[in-house]
Amino acid sequence: MEIAQYQIVIVNLDPTIGKEIKKTRPCVVISPQELNSSLATLVIAPMTTTARNYPTRTKIQTEGRESRVALDQIRTIDKRRITKIGARISVKEEIAIKAIIKETYVD
Repeated sequence: MEIAQYQIVIVNLDPTIGKEIKKTRPCVVISPQELNSSLATLVIAPMTTTARNYPTRTKIQTEGRESRVALDQIRTIDKRRITKIGARISVKEEIAIKAIIKETYVD
């Protein structure tokens, strides 16, 4: 299964605990290609259509619908949780995700 960074995948996130984002939903792959091709896991950020204006969430367009990538909910999953592989996000959306990751986790 070849999965690229910044590709959208449908992931079964259950079971979860507490306030973790749950159910089967689209997620953006955050982990780099070097890891994706050699490990049985991926680092993902779940997507949601709930319009909360958190600084750790960025808007993206998928299938004509606005969603938010929840970068405050980044997690590592086993590839067996993936039920479908979708398209890549736009370069503009990649840049926005990188900026939020850098501001939240690096600086």
